[in-house]
Amino acid sequence: MPTVKLTTQKFKEDIFDYTAEKEWNYKGDKPAIIDFYADWCGPCKMVAPILEELSNENPEVIIYKVDTEVEQELSAVFQIRSIPSILFIPKNRQPMMQAGALPKNALQEIIDKELV
Repeated sequence: MPTVKLTTQKFKEDIFDYTAEKEWNYKGDKPAIIDFYADWCGPCKMVAPILEELSNENPEVIIYKVDTEVEQELSAVFQIRSIPSILFIPKNRQPMMQAGALPKNALQEIIDKELV
């Protein structure tokens, strides 16, 4: 399954509506990863094909991409200060944010230990 572009509106509909709820309440039925990126960001370009591979190799996890230049409200909500920043969302626990470009093996380890 390819990575999915995520807009602020789709985030509120499919993941969590931060305008209506105060406590984290994940709406998805699969664990998710959200990659906050920008087109001009070198490390983001290195992580993108890795996330595509992981998306194909881990169909039990949905991998989203958020363009921080376009989705500024969503980037502000998560206080994105550096990119790439990757949000890991387990089904029944609080999400975890990781800043920086992680290698594939580190991302796979997080998927195995924290998400599935």
